[in-house]
Amino acid sequence: MPFSAPRLPVLRACVALALLGGTHAALAAPVAAVHEAAQAQRQGMLDTMRDLVGIESGSKDVEGVERIAELIRDRLKALGGKAEILPATDVFRLDDTPEKVGPMVHAEFKGKGDRKIMLIAHMDTVYRNGMLKDQPFRIDGDKAYGLGIADDKHGVAMILHTIALLQKLGFDDFGTLTVLINGDEEISSPGARSTITRLGAEQDAVFSFEGGGAEPRLTLATSGIGAAYLTVQGKTSHAGSRPEGGVNALYELAHQVLQLDDLSKPEAGLKLNWTVAQAGTNRNVIPGQATAQADARALRVSDFDALSRSLEEGIKNKLLPDSKVSVKFEIRRPPLEATPASRALARHGVEIYKELDLPLKVVDRASGGGTDAAFAALKARGPVIEGMGLSGFGAHSNDAEYIRIDSIVPRLYLAARMIMDVSQGKAPLK
Repeated sequence: MPFSAPRLPVLRACVALALLGGTHAALAAPVAAVHEAAQAQRQGMLDTMRDLVGIESGSKDVEGVERIAELIRDRLKALGGKAEILPATDVFRLDDTPEKVGPMVHAEFKGKGDRKIMLIAHMDTVYRNGMLKDQPFRIDGDKAYGLGIADDKHGVAMILHTIALLQKLGFDDFGTLTVLINGDEEISSPGARSTITRLGAEQDAVFSFEGGGAEPRLTLATSGIGAAYLTVQGKTSHAGSRPEGGVNALYELAHQVLQLDDLSKPEAGLKLNWTVAQAGTNRNVIPGQATAQADARALRVSDFDALSRSLEEGIKNKLLPDSKVSVKFEIRRPPLEATPASRALARHGVEIYKELDLPLKVVDRASGGGTDAAFAALKARGPVIEGMGLSGFGAHSNDAEYIRIDSIVPRLYLAARMIMDVSQGKAPLK
């Protein structure tokens, strides 16, 4: 639905933008109307984070995720968006995927331009029901604490208040502004990944509102996360009186783990580490089954493909010919890879931050973790930028998760300006 806010503020914004000239060289001072609008959203941001923190929404607490989804949907509708709750119907079954996963919230705002921009965040957390009493929303100095506030309820609030800011300015030069809030991110997005990829492929730019780091930054690259599951089927027998009648699955498992341990290529960012193993039931029984799991990290999607093939080929070399060995490899999250387009758009963000006389770091080499932005980037035609959220600390912590209040205005300003400049062709997309 088109924005219908008063037009006076947008005139002020346009005048200010015109004075800036739309070039990097001219970016010298904050666009007054945008900066004032960001400042006006500060208290509202705090109130929204309080409301979001007040609803427990652990990934496996589907009822809690549904409650917070309703709140977010209603807020997006109130801002003029066509908003709906999307159930997870196309679920990618991972080893630990629960029977039912939480929904997504999807909204679209129509403007008068032609650029398509998507904003993403997630509303689920890692916490169990009942933990809210230990991490209620509270403000202490320049920090706002709360259950899931850093990961990623502040990101949801950022999207809501960035849209509210643009609406107050009467800005609608984009074509379509799409919002997607995920309800199962903390369990590797089995229900949302296909929707994120499908919508990401349609956008000219995607902004993901995970935290912006203790040191302000934008992130262009994250590691992919994979898992390998090795299963050995042997044959049980009495370990004392007739061990030769069995096929020792533990021996075969040990052989496989050792021979598959050299698939890592640290210099290329590919890591495979066997971390969990299980075999046998009784001391005096030759084990008939054994299993192991490995954690995998990669910087490129193609590295995961090659690793999967190497695992399949490697298990053919067996210690015990009568054993049966199988391996399953799953990509829990693909890597987010920096591109020339994302680097160019991030540099534009650095220039915007300079208007506030603030530094902004760009991280274009993966250092770990994983992100839904990687699903958006799989088939993206435009740049994907992660880390658009607030500065904070303590994600997944029992008692210390917080965001920095002084990052609210700069980050709202950055998000609004990036959307405005992409919409008006003033930001590079190639």
